[in-house]
Amino acid sequence: MNTNATSRLPGGRNSTAEKLLVAASELMIERAAIEVSLSDIAQKSGVNAALVKYHFGNKDGLLLALLARDAATEVSQLEYLISQPISPTAKLRLHIGGIIRAYHQFPYMNRLIHYLLHESSAEAADEVSKFFVAPLLEFHRRLLAEGVKAGEFRKIDPVLFYTSLIGACDHLFFGRHAMSRATGVGPVTDDVCREYIKHMEALICGGMLNQKDQGAAAAG
Repeated sequence: MNTNATSRLPGGRNSTAEKLLVAASELMIERAAIEVSLSDIAQKSGVNAALVKYHFGNKDGLLLALLARDAATEVSQLEYLISQPISPTAKLRLHIGGIIRAYHQFPYMNRLIHYLLHESSAEAADEVSKFFVAPLLEFHRRLLAEGVKAGEFRKIDPVLFYTSLIGACDHLFFGRHAMSRATGVGPVTDDVCREYIKHMEALICGGMLNQKDQGAAAAG
């Protein structure tokens, strides 16, 4: 794998590399799967498949760069959100909505995370942990501590919170295929996404807020 793939892409991204990433993303959304071949990506992008090796090292390098690209916007907003002069509860609601919208925009994201963490190389797993898992966990740790200090949240383990929120996204955008077969539910539309954000806000805040803040949140 090209170890420089993720580090050099987010800034001055090469146009050929970007075409490959866009093609891979579009194919995964169209097929609702991450199993796309290099020849398919090359055909859709109009780029020679041999250039994948030049820009990314191999297919897993391309997938890692794609996940880094897709996660970059959400991760970059974490520091901005934590610094805003609003209540921890307001930050929590904005974060829940932001994470769910990111998964809606890139519905293959969690499948990529699973694959790169558990089925690719140790190097790929380390990269995903560095640019996605670790920043989110650190943000959750800081936000939860802020909420406890402000008297808004009861004490919550950051790892359990991360598991609950990211796991909820995982099942909506990954497990929905199984639910569709069992119950006939449809795809994740914009309306479904909005309803899910409301549901998760009520569910998570209802379990985290102190009694006095639950009443205020319900009134708001």
